[in-house]
Amino acid sequence: MKNLSKYALAIFFALSMITMVGCAAPDKQQTVGAYIDDSTITTRVKAAIFDDQGLRFSEINVETFDGVVQLSGFVSTQVEINRAVQMTRTIQGVKSVKNDMQLK
Repeated sequence: MKNLSKYALAIFFALSMITMVGCAAPDKQQTVGAYIDDSTITTRVKAAIFDDQGLRFSEINVETFDGVVQLSGFVSTQVEINRAVQMTRTIQGVKSVKNDMQLK
């Protein structure tokens, strides 16, 4: 009976900890509107890269958070990196560009 009480207390404590951790707010949260804005920016950047004959769409990854666009991936030349960054800066809603692209 005493062991059963210890197990019950341990299970209760474990469930309490899981509940508290599960309810913790993440470090970076966005409103629905901000998420939609970032999705729109990402789509516009991807479309611009896709339309540019000098860039390979499949080699450049685009992510946006609060208007900051992160470009990553492996490209062939520095010219491609500069072109993608410059093009991204012209997209409406882009606050800044973080360039994480690397040369192959």
